[in-house]
Amino acid sequence: MRIFVTGGAGFIGSALVRLLIDRTGHEVLNFDKLTYAGTLSTVERVAVSDRYRFVRGDICDAEAVRAAITGFRPDVITHLAAESHVDRSIDGPGAFIQTNVVGTFTMLSEARSFWQSLDEDARKAFRFHHISTDEVYGSLGDTGLFTEDTPYDPRSPYSASKAGSDHLVSAWGHTYGLPVLITNCSNNYGPFHFPEKLIPLVIVKALAGDTLPIYGKGDQVRDWLFVEDHVRALQAVFERGVIGRTYNVGGNNEKQNIEVVQTVCTILDRLRPRADRQSYATQIGYVADRPGHDKRYAIDASRIRDELGWEPAETFESGIEKTVRWYLDNESWWRDIVAERQADQRRGLAA
Repeated sequence: MRIFVTGGAGFIGSALVRLLIDRTGHEVLNFDKLTYAGTLSTVERVAVSDRYRFVRGDICDAEAVRAAITGFRPDVITHLAAESHVDRSIDGPGAFIQTNVVGTFTMLSEARSFWQSLDEDARKAFRFHHISTDEVYGSLGDTGLFTEDTPYDPRSPYSASKAGSDHLVSAWGHTYGLPVLITNCSNNYGPFHFPEKLIPLVIVKALAGDTLPIYGKGDQVRDWLFVEDHVRALQAVFERGVIGRTYNVGGNNEKQNIEVVQTVCTILDRLRPRADRQSYATQIGYVADRPGHDKRYAIDASRIRDELGWEPAETFESGIEKTVRWYLDNESWWRDIVAERQADQRRGLAA
């Protein structure tokens, strides 16, 4: 198949591109604006393939999207391009509305026009797959799991913008018959993660000797999903998923933020000990919490397991070990990004 990937130079998108080139015979078009969080170094290894091509473009630019789609003639559009950092959405929500809502509307409009131009067999085979987040469901108490039937209750500008884009995708399916799929995933981690997010940020700051900033008490709970497990799930959904279905994708790994940070410190203590032999955990410091910080997310991923046979291959313990080792082995990648893009600066205080 021909797979059109928006945001294919970002964290999850690039992992999907690498998977498709490495393990399938699919052709891939990577459509990415290359904003602050996107870099082609994430796909450099597979860019030599004759099944890969790249187009620099903005999902809000209808003409650019139309030209790329009609030139490539995809069987599947996997829509990952998005503004994704909650802290940044608190400081500047406008960019999130523009990219995540208006950009998704633009993608849907151009996908629909292309789909309607296809012959009957191609129309039946076409898929528009929208990749979203569990944050659209709001915040859980101490018990319970998000299912595909959980009512939406977004709490941040980021999650509200993703909820809006989910609803647009669903509406295009119901109103126009566009064959759509939606996936909502839990917190991803792994190689090539932009170092403003918790796990890579802790690694970067630990090695620099800086304070490891823990929001509030650090007792917020997230369900951690190794990115390579996530993109296997995405492939399963756009290849075998039921049109109109939503599939939740989780790692079955609930951890408090403070537990995650302490685990990273323990691995660093073993793999890259500090010169004074003290633990990196001594660098932990508690800082002002994020405004409106959701307490707990947790995914029930039984639908994708039962219907499509997907399960995560990595435990948190195996995935976090691989992740820390990758950052230690690839310092040149993230050090340049931190220096050039100020990725390690605190945002989202809504001062």
